[in-house]
Amino acid sequence: MAVYKRTYKAYAGAQTPRWSRFLVLPRSSYSRLMQSKFLVIYLMACFFFPLLCATFIYLSHNLSVLESLNIPVGRLFQIDNKFFEFFCGFQGAMACLLTAFIGPGLVSPDLSNGALPLYFYRPFSRTEYIGGKLTLLIYFLSLVTWFPGLIVFGIQAELAGWQWTRDNAWIAASIFVGLFIWDVFLALMALALSAWVKWRIAAGGLILGVLFAGAGFGAAVNAIVRTNYGSLLDLRQVIAVIWSQMFRNEQSTNVPVPQAWIALAIASAICLWLLTRRVKAFEVVK
Repeated sequence: MAVYKRTYKAYAGAQTPRWSRFLVLPRSSYSRLMQSKFLVIYLMACFFFPLLCATFIYLSHNLSVLESLNIPVGRLFQIDNKFFEFFCGFQGAMACLLTAFIGPGLVSPDLSNGALPLYFYRPFSRTEYIGGKLTLLIYFLSLVTWFPGLIVFGIQAELAGWQWTRDNAWIAASIFVGLFIWDVFLALMALALSAWVKWRIAAGGLILGVLFAGAGFGAAVNAIVRTNYGSLLDLRQVIAVIWSQMFRNEQSTNVPVPQAWIALAIASAICLWLLTRRVKAFEVVK
């Protein structure tokens, strides 16, 4: 409209509450991500193993069904802390692949197209921007990690009875805390790499490289320096040590638990620092 007519007015409608303003980003990105058929198929595939675990738990509590199938009861695995630790390891690996698919497309398009100033000239802070992106990624990761894990635990608790549930309630807390920590780290790493690597395919490959190539690099450091500290570079082994402590199982590595916690905290802090270095309202181009 022509400015000289002075018929324009300021927006007088309802405003989004300050505390929930960061949720604007997850809402707008969720519909775009769910348009991907590959993502929907992969999410469905991530529920196959929890469904298999739930079926196994049901069969283990129904001896008549097992006898009709000629399955020896003594050969079945026990539903204990080791069972749920293996569940966390499997679903944690599925979460890694999901992170490599979703993470690279969250921050890099805004940087490539110079969209960050459009966010920050509004009443929208950098903390809210990072929080909104983290919320979306943690939401999808939670769908395939601790959420089905608690459902599987609930099925076992319902079939095993109150006494088993009371004695093993700590397993449910270990499932939630252990997998949620892993989800937060994966989200921070994905956003940090997405902020520094603008090519989506390269960023996804770098995420998988950091997660899966760390084992070989850590083994090389151990062989050259003759130490066990190189294993701290393998982040999957680090989280496995933390899960072993949470589920009260024996460790299969020589990595101390306190050092594993410190390594994961340092890696998360580095990812957050790299992310905050790139997410800003302006950029100096030389």
